Amino acid sequence: MKKKIALITGVTGQDGAYLANLLLNKGYKVYGTYRRSSSLNLWRLEELGILESVELLSLELLEKSNIERVIKLIKPDEFYNLAAQSFVSLSFENPIYTAQADALGVLKILESIRMIDKKIKFYQASSSEMFGEGDLKKLNENSLFHPRSPYAISKVFGHHITVNYREAYGIFACSGILFNHESPLRGIEFVTRKITSTLAEIRAGRKKVLELGNIYAKRDWGYAGDFVEGIWKMIQNDKPKDYVLATGEEHSVKEFATLAAKLIGFNLVWKGKKFNEYAIDKDTKKIIIKKNMGYYRPSDVSLLKGDPTNAINNLNWKPKIKFKDLVKIMVESDKKKSLKGKILQ
Repeated sequence: MKKKIALITGVTGQDGAYLANLLLNKGYKVYGTYRRSSSLNLWRLEELGILESVELLSLELLEKSNIERVIKLIKPDEFYNLAAQSFVSLSFENPIYTAQADALGVLKILESIRMIDKKIKFYQASSSEMFGEGDLKKLNENSLFHPRSPYAISKVFGHHITVNYREAYGIFACSGILFNHESPLRGIEFVTRKITSTLAEIRAGRKKVLELGNIYAKRDWGYAGDFVEGIWKMIQNDKPKDYVLATGEEHSVKEFATLAAKLIGFNLVWKGKKFNEYAIDKDTKKIIIKKNMGYYRPSDVSLLKGDPTNAINNLNWKPKIKFKDLVKIMVESDKKKSLKGKILQ
């Protein structure tokens, strides 16, 4: 039997690496793409032990001719678009590039598929940030979007253009609206990994304090390894549909940081109020965590919690790793890395 061929944009990122690992284990031939203009960061693929098994190609989402060349070259059965300018805070600083990559990049892929081979199955990585400040306690596939950042607005376009090409041209195109999903492969610029890596470095004596922005923002945090399985299951459906992947639980940044600190060995006591809130280690009396107003976004989302009922019922998917176990996995990983030296990624 001929191997299925999968093309993953953003393969060097957290989701791309986990997805590549999943597909390789299922017998796929996996191609992964990276931006020519960016430094090639392969540590995630190396950490999973799959670097030699993924064939890497350069691809620039801003160049339609480049997308067409890659599709014609490898003739994928499945196209997973995970590439994006994915930092919400950076999208306020660079909104034009964010829109070009996260919105128009999706359109260019879909138009290339339409022109070359409409049998290619396409997956678009949508985001829970599209919901913004929703009125519902749990957000599902029918909830309204109210995006509050250039990143989220660009993702809304990518989401709707995917629906449009599915309905207008009969392409198997679907979107996964993924709520926050973390792992030891998260970049240290994301708040969860910033928390675990910085606390590990403080414990090792290489850093003094962890600075955070809005510690009362609440998110629905799951495990990335669970979520990529849901992504694959969407593509295996008989008909293309969009699904929310989430845990259905919300936890604050403060809760994440407090639990991580405890697991690393700190005995935190929170003091102060509002913008002057901070946490000290009860044993040493040293400040371990403090607020930094510079990390607040121009407009933020206070709460995001998803309703994965449709995915559970129709994809036979559900998250396996619970919140406390997720934090523990990330803490243990960064504790081990800190013992080997300074944590660089």
